[in-house]
This record gives sequence, structure tokens and C-alpha cells, in this order.
Amino acid sequence: MKINMDINEIKTYLPHRYPFLLVDKIVDIEEKKITGIKNVTVNESFFQGHFPGHPVMPGVLIIEALAQTCGVLALKREENRGKLAYFISINNAKFRKPVFPGDVLRLEVVVTKHKSRIIQAHGVAKVGENVVCEADLLFSVVDKK
Repeated sequence: MKINMDINEIKTYLPHRYPFLLVDKIVDIEEKKITGIKNVTVNESFFQGHFPGHPVMPGVLIIEALAQTCGVLALKREENRGKLAYFISINNAKFRKPVFPGDVLRLEVVVTKHKSRIIQAHGVAKVGENVVCEADLLFSVVDKK
């Protein structure tokens, strides 16, 4: 289902805030699939040190953006409202192309297994039609303490 969830609505689901909120909007959401957008700008704090004179988005932050996108899907479910999604595992991560300031990351995540409070998903990050990163992600949905 095509939607346009803006940053303010995303913040009602995710606990992340600047400078660690890495999803700008959600453009598509279904029961087991979600697509988010991250606009990569030269003003990102991580570009100060990665790398001076040749800014490249760290791969681990691309993975985190995928995880946050999945977090919106998980925490939007009624039974998970007000909970947290802890990232517990990354498998089969592959970094295919660098991501630069000015790129628009399309974050596509599909839940492959959901059992009780454990969510397994596959995420793919793209710039245009090019896959820049993909990984299998595992989460645990927990109560806030």
C-alpha cells in the first residue's frame, strides 16, 4: 500500500533521534514489507571523519538504516506499540557500491519469519536501480524497562 509517512510519524514508532535517526520517510508498507527513504546529505555528522575529502556513508549505517526501517514495520503493529525492537543479529551482509552525499537510499525490507517476539528480515538498500547493500537482520521486540 503506497503511503507517505513523514519523519514526525516515524518518530512516534522509533526511539531514535538526531543524529542517529536514519530514515526520512516511509513510502510503502504492507503486512510483511516496508520501503523507506534516506536522503544522504553532505551535512551528515559521520562525513566529518568518513572520509575527509572523499565522503562515503559507512556501511554499518546503511545496515542501521535498514534496521530502523524494519523497526517501523515491527513497532507499528498494535501488539508492539510502545515497545522497542532490539537488533540482535546481522548475517550475509554485502556492500556492493559506495554511497555518497546527494544519493537517495531506498530501503526495502521484507519480513521472512515472525515468531513470537523474534523478527527475521531481509533488507536491500538501493541507489536508483543499483543495489548498494543487503543483509539478513534479526530483531527481538522487548518491553521498555
